[in-house]
Amino acid sequence: MSTMVTAPASNVIPMRSRSGAPIAAGRLADADLDRWANRLARLLLGRGADAGDRIALAVDPRIESVVADAAVRKIGAIPVTLTDGAATAPGAGFGITTKARLAELDDAGDWLVLDDRSTLQRYLVSSDAPLAVTELRAVC
Repeated sequence: MSTMVTAPASNVIPMRSRSGAPIAAGRLADADLDRWANRLARLLLGRGADAGDRIALAVDPRIESVVADAAVRKIGAIPVTLTDGAATAPGAGFGITTKARLAELDDAGDWLVLDDRSTLQRYLVSSDAPLAVTELRAVC
C-alpha cells in the first residue's frame, strides 16, 4: 500500500502525477516522491554534492522539504535542517531553499533555489529514473 505525504493545498505548487491526475490537496504518493527526489538528487550531483556532504535545508512547504530531504539522502549526503532564524548551517557546503526563504539566509552560502526559473528548467528536463551507481560518487 502506498503512503502519502500531506501538506496544506495552499502551500504547494499544483503539480500532476505521472498518471496525469492532479495531486489531491497537497498529497504526494511514494512513487511520485521517489521520482521527484531522483530529479533533485541529479541537480545536487550536478552542483558537485558528494556522499557525506552536509547540505542545509531551508525549505518551508511540507512537500518540497520532504522531497529535498529524500534527494539529499539518496546521494548519501547529510540533510541539515535550519532552525528558525538561522542564516546558515555550520559545515554545510551549500543548501536548498525557496525564494521566500532566500532573503533571510547567508549571502555567502551556495543556495539551490527550488522555485527559481533556471532550477525549475533543469529539474524538469532531468531524468526521474532511479539513480545509477555510476552517478553516485564514493565517500573517500
